[in-house]
Amino acid sequence: MLCGHWRRRCRRPPEEPPVPAQVSATLALPPSPASPDGGTKRPGLRALKKMGLTEDEDVRAMLRGSRLCKIRSRTWHKERLYRLQEDGLSVWFQRRIPRAPSQHIFFVQHIEAVREGHQSEGLRRYGGAFAPARCLTIAFKGRRKNLDLAAPTAEEAQRWVRGLAKLRARLDAMSQRERLDQYPADSNQDSKMSFKEIKSLLRMVNVDMNDMYAYRLFKECDHSNNERLEGAEIEEFLRRLLKRPELEEIFSRYSGEDRVLSAPELLEFLEDQGEDGTTLARAQQLIQTYELNETAKQHELMTLDGFMMYLLSPEGAALDMAHACVFQDMGQPLAHYFISSSHNTYLTDSQIGGPSSTEAYVRAFAQGCRCVELDCWEGPGGEPVIYHGHTLTSKILFRDVIQAVRDHAFVLSPYPVILSLENHCGLEQQAAMARHLRTILGDMLVTQALDSQNPEELPSPEQLKGRVLVKGKKLPAARNNDGRILSDREDEEEEEEEEEAEEAAEQRRQAKQISPELSALAVYCWATRLRTLHPGPGAPQPYQVSSLSERKAKKLIREAGNSFVRHNAHQLTRVYPLGLRMNSANYNPQEMWNSGCQLVALNFQTPGYEMDLNEGRFLINGRCGYVLKPACLRQPDTTFDPECPGPPRTTLTVQVLTAQQLPKLNAEKPSSIVDPLVRVEIHGVPADCARKETSYVLNNGFNPHWGQTLQFQLRAPELVLVRFVVEDYDTTSPNDFVGQFTLPLNSLKQGYRHIHLLSKDGASLSPATLFVHIRIQHS
Repeated sequence: MLCGHWRRRCRRPPEEPPVPAQVSATLALPPSPASPDGGTKRPGLRALKKMGLTEDEDVRAMLRGSRLCKIRSRTWHKERLYRLQEDGLSVWFQRRIPRAPSQHIFFVQHIEAVREGHQSEGLRRYGGAFAPARCLTIAFKGRRKNLDLAAPTAEEAQRWVRGLAKLRARLDAMSQRERLDQYPADSNQDSKMSFKEIKSLLRMVNVDMNDMYAYRLFKECDHSNNERLEGAEIEEFLRRLLKRPELEEIFSRYSGEDRVLSAPELLEFLEDQGEDGTTLARAQQLIQTYELNETAKQHELMTLDGFMMYLLSPEGAALDMAHACVFQDMGQPLAHYFISSSHNTYLTDSQIGGPSSTEAYVRAFAQGCRCVELDCWEGPGGEPVIYHGHTLTSKILFRDVIQAVRDHAFVLSPYPVILSLENHCGLEQQAAMARHLRTILGDMLVTQALDSQNPEELPSPEQLKGRVLVKGKKLPAARNNDGRILSDREDEEEEEEEEEAEEAAEQRRQAKQISPELSALAVYCWATRLRTLHPGPGAPQPYQVSSLSERKAKKLIREAGNSFVRHNAHQLTRVYPLGLRMNSANYNPQEMWNSGCQLVALNFQTPGYEMDLNEGRFLINGRCGYVLKPACLRQPDTTFDPECPGPPRTTLTVQVLTAQQLPKLNAEKPSSIVDPLVRVEIHGVPADCARKETSYVLNNGFNPHWGQTLQFQLRAPELVLVRFVVEDYDTTSPNDFVGQFTLPLNSLKQGYRHIHLLSKDGASLSPATLFVHIRIQHS
């Protein structure tokens, strides 16, 4: 044990640690001004230096900039200047018509992938004039369109591919210490910062705050009273700017008067948090990971800044880190899992006149989707096409989609992909579909039952790793090869649709037959009309898959709740949106999950709370697209009925404390300040569904405080999703959405937690967070 004299000295170490972590948030620098010699005038490359990339030749070339050709169509090829900013986190690009500064950059952290060659639909269709070695595609997270580019030379293209890969990898691996360092905003390099330069710094670290508040704080720190901050004044400004009184209060509660946490004191905090398996060694490890002051670290002490670093890290977040990787049993039958599923996967917009694209499949796979839909129709030249039939949506080739499946299906998840075929083709083009599936997918395609498989149950995701299943109609063995009457959708939807034009009648007649070649590929997923929930005598039929409209599924849930749950314990059920949803809107998937439906298909291209729930459901288990259903939905003799779940047995208490750096809804308007409120929503069985909200805080998106408690009684906690929503309150119109985060209750950690908010399309809003206290009590 350290002597008291030294410990008192170490409580106030001689070197102040850097400013808190928020300072290193996503940067948004304007372009560096060009110098007369064509280079850039840089106030410093401190950010890249911290990344260890200032001497990297690829990064240096990106800093100089490149004239790259942007490709949007066969005739739209425009040369533009692209240049990496000094922050190392954003790329500035030239536009023909000047826009607001924020519309001339994109951020490295928003990049989903960088593909070489003709690896996008745009370059495959329009990039023929450019050698593949000169081409690259930057795919972004969310709904932003791909950026298809061609460089002057193959080497220059490679510099951008390699450089972006290094920057993305370095950002992911940056230590907490490196993320603390402030970035330079002293434009004239006089070691002093005017209020204008301070505002530039705030933009650089993505801090949105009221100018009047910022200026008042600026004046309070300007002890020399010369409208400039320097040295200690700048440090004081940043410390006061990012002050977190609520964290200081928690810290002092455990540290006492000496204002540092010893390992035993940190252990006490972790135990009060409800952390599983906490030990003194674990507390010591956290100090070594998150403490910033080397002297304190050497003596196993944690300062306030280290404590803040820990609580802002993924380990201090609401999501249980143990659930972020694959942690569930993947050896059970497919019917025992919720499976991330997409409807009309080929669409990028509405189902009436929106474009179809193979990129939509790539994006679905990038979101963890494991069941995609292929709406197949007769195409010219004997080649089947995919589009939303009898609408103005564009058409893409079936074979191009299968190539996209081959290239992208297993990038994020190794577990099986199901191709849900909605077949409107005649026998000849069905045979072409089967040929493309076999030749393009090769050994990926499941063409026969596994040798070791029990015929009375479906194989497991583990057994089918890296494999592609076809869901389609199956010819009965007793029928001949001339075909039989078939339909890939339920009768109900046919009743809902109006009479088709006479010229479509021939196609529909042909679609009522199926070729033996395509039938042979439906090995484990036989598309079958659901006629009864009460199986007859004989062996079970686990390979049969029913497709139900949302209306039919809701009817079964209401009228045959437990029988439907039992059916879904051993057979797959796919649910899809009503055809009347012309704008590709979604239904609430939670209703279908409550009854154990596995393939709850949504329009992935349409953001909204429905897709937030889907993202939350599949956030866990390594985002692999498979989540094990609760035991009550897997047991063949289960008595569970979502309409009658029993009495409350769990209490969830959420104390909403504060928020940090909520984004402006109008980034180009300086006076745009939000009036935030927080709503907590419970999505589960009908008796559990609830929403409660705080009051709103006037004109403060930077550090609003609530300190309000919301409590919920839950009857089926194993099915509950908790959605945290921040809105901008409006007295005269509906509130505006600011951000949200959704996760399963069983993956929600107790204690003081930060919730890292997401935008409407699922992109990170970093550094925007909520700070809450969670308590879960089971009776």
